[in-house]
Amino acid sequence: MASFYVQNFGCRATQADGAAIERQFEDCGLERASAPSDAEIVILNTCTVTASADQDARAAIRRVHRENPIARIVVTGCYAQRAPQELASLPGVSQVIGNSHKHRLAEIAVAQSPKPAMSTANAAPASGFVPLGHLGRSHPPGSSQRPPTEGQGPIFVSDIFAHTELVAAPVFDAANERTRPNLKVQDGCDNRCSFCVIPYVRGQSRSMRLDQILQEVHTLVRSGYRELVISGINLGRWGRDLEPGIRSQVPRHDFGIQQPFLANPEPDEETNHLRLPSLIRAILDSTSLEKLRISSVEPMDWSDELIALLAESARIAKHAHVPMQSGSDSVLRRMHRKYRPWHYRERIEAIRTAMATAAIGADVMVGFPGETDAEFEQTRRMVEDLPFTYLHVFTYSPRPGTPAAEMPRQVPVHLARARNRVLRDLAADKKQAFMQSFAGRTVEAITLACGTGPAVREPSHHPFTEALTDNYLPLRLLGKHAPNQWLRARVEALEDGKLVGMSTTASQPLPKA
Repeated sequence: MASFYVQNFGCRATQADGAAIERQFEDCGLERASAPSDAEIVILNTCTVTASADQDARAAIRRVHRENPIARIVVTGCYAQRAPQELASLPGVSQVIGNSHKHRLAEIAVAQSPKPAMSTANAAPASGFVPLGHLGRSHPPGSSQRPPTEGQGPIFVSDIFAHTELVAAPVFDAANERTRPNLKVQDGCDNRCSFCVIPYVRGQSRSMRLDQILQEVHTLVRSGYRELVISGINLGRWGRDLEPGIRSQVPRHDFGIQQPFLANPEPDEETNHLRLPSLIRAILDSTSLEKLRISSVEPMDWSDELIALLAESARIAKHAHVPMQSGSDSVLRRMHRKYRPWHYRERIEAIRTAMATAAIGADVMVGFPGETDAEFEQTRRMVEDLPFTYLHVFTYSPRPGTPAAEMPRQVPVHLARARNRVLRDLAADKKQAFMQSFAGRTVEAITLACGTGPAVREPSHHPFTEALTDNYLPLRLLGKHAPNQWLRARVEALEDGKLVGMSTTASQPLPKA
């Protein structure tokens, strides 16, 4: 039986795409290999959010080709959509299949001699980079494959904005395959942040249908999973492209009893569109999922309704990730972000008021073109003032074709890196203080995997179980516990950046409220 291996780079959305690609190959009768060196077809599912991400993908291509020279290397993902010819020219690459054709990737890759299906009149210039204007331009209906030039494999890339498919399947962490699956329910983005290439390689915002989501959730619950993370490129926009009022017959599972349920969430009163709170309510009302976790949501989508939902339901994790990018109004305007610093501050304070112990995280970018010392200080001060419990700090990386890449006064790399360190140190202090505040308190956590290590205040090695609290804190639970169990634990100490605690109760289903 032919074998394949999918290697993913980048964000959760890319990993969800990779899981869907694996399903495609398995449906074609291929077997998943344990490593790239053992596979006949190796799929590299790439990211292009930074120059470093591009570099990682090229290094992986060279490594796979060196270690498994007879493998067919298929490159897909965001880098493949942005710069297909650049990738096709690399030694060992058999095919480049962009996000535009990811929904047919296995079909294309498995075919021995894929037939050309397009006119090449709109082929991108042979520069190793597909300009954003080209990616956004309409192509003739049916355009898909560009024939290879000398030394290149076939390229399957077309206008991403013409595609409405959403490729996704539940993602399971390699280290914790038995817990916490992640389901991508939205893809693409209609925002045009000046630094970001993602809309041009993932296309317009599009949502997974409610009935599909509920079926996926039901399948995961039946398989024994007790926490689910829902995610998207711009998750807060879920439902805006869907027709409201579509009734879907889906099974309801309460305590093992299957009952019919008609999912008909109420649309927003002003826009008559479905919104993220509609999806959350449908999952809670029509499934017996014990814990739902919401991934990153843009500041303008943290409505009072969404905050209240998280605060009031014991079945939703107390965890809010709210991208900030900058605390400077002038920088946010140059970034083309849709909120002002005072809007952002008000939303974070509203979340903290509603949920006193919630994890609150943010993405922050330093070194954006033209960022002055005073503008950076505004960001630093906002980070210091707001009740963040963790940060993802990024140094600006120019992406070819984006407006920010052409802006004057690019910040020197050494200065941007120094600012990055300042925010990371500040974030580490805030995280440490937040974690220390739980000493002696009882927390709720889901168990992940077992291991051995030094127990609290003891030099010898003792068994422990890795866990994650409801509010997104790593917990080292003393003793061996089965994975995928919700437990309550008393926090005894903080060691090596993790809470250490003892279980106080056996696993019990969480309340339905």
